[in-house]
Amino acid sequence: MPKTPLRLILAQPRGFCAGVERAIEIVERALQKYGAPVYVRHEIVHNKFVVDDLRSKGAIFVSELDEVPTGAITVFSAHGVSEKVENEAKLRDLPVIDATCPLVTKVHKEAQRNEAEGKQVILIGHAGHPEVEGTSGRVKGEVLLVSTEEDVSNVQVIDPLKLAYVTQTTLSVDDTSVIIEKLKTRFPAIVGPELRDICYATQNRQNAVRDLAKIVDVLLVIGSVNSSNSNRLRDLGEEMGVASYLINNEHDIRPEWLHHVTTIGITAGASAPEVLTARVIDYLNDQYNVTLETMDGVIERTKFKLPKEVESL
Repeated sequence: MPKTPLRLILAQPRGFCAGVERAIEIVERALQKYGAPVYVRHEIVHNKFVVDDLRSKGAIFVSELDEVPTGAITVFSAHGVSEKVENEAKLRDLPVIDATCPLVTKVHKEAQRNEAEGKQVILIGHAGHPEVEGTSGRVKGEVLLVSTEEDVSNVQVIDPLKLAYVTQTTLSVDDTSVIIEKLKTRFPAIVGPELRDICYATQNRQNAVRDLAKIVDVLLVIGSVNSSNSNRLRDLGEEMGVASYLINNEHDIRPEWLHHVTTIGITAGASAPEVLTARVIDYLNDQYNVTLETMDGVIERTKFKLPKEVESL
């Protein structure tokens, strides 16, 4: 019996960003240079496949630094850490390699600069996300967290004339722009970086999904459930009226999603490796007569410098 035709369109760009590539390379180089085990505070990036792969090579993932033995090589995840965590590592004299994404570090510095200028800092982000915890812990005063438009209406500030905002790097560009406008309406004197804190990779992947959603029946987003940027891609597809599903890998695909479907769009969050995309394509190719194409889009060439501890092997 002939297979049903199915058109697959891959988003461009998709998958790993420069910050994720750098973080993973830092752990791999640390294992090569110093030997296993290497301890990593929190998941290096939010992807189970990546974490399991590094664990198999000798990385040990911990929740807090008190789980790290004295003298053990310690890596901070791509999401960044608070000053308290950094100071704790210094007090314990732990040999630390910082894999914080440079774009997250930029947000930290921006928050610190605004506080130094006497401004109260509002952080647009999701409660509990490691990046939010790291940024909040980089300033001395209380950071006001805003996640929704409703939060903007309820936030209580000390002085509306001395306010600044920064943003989590992995948010929805559309949602964040609405929150920023509401902040500016309520607090006309507030200062901030427009949408520049939303990282280039997040913006590019969201723009690609906007284009992809116009021409597909179903959108598959490869990424982990705790990946903020992957969730935003799925949400964006749904907002554009396309049935959109977040999947870890090919095993999560349900046959009923594909009934009467002729065109499927595939993208991957910034922490999802290309091997997972290949596995999804192979799975669909086994069941359908697949025609594969990649949409036009931004070709990312950004590379971030490695820290000196692992720069040379």
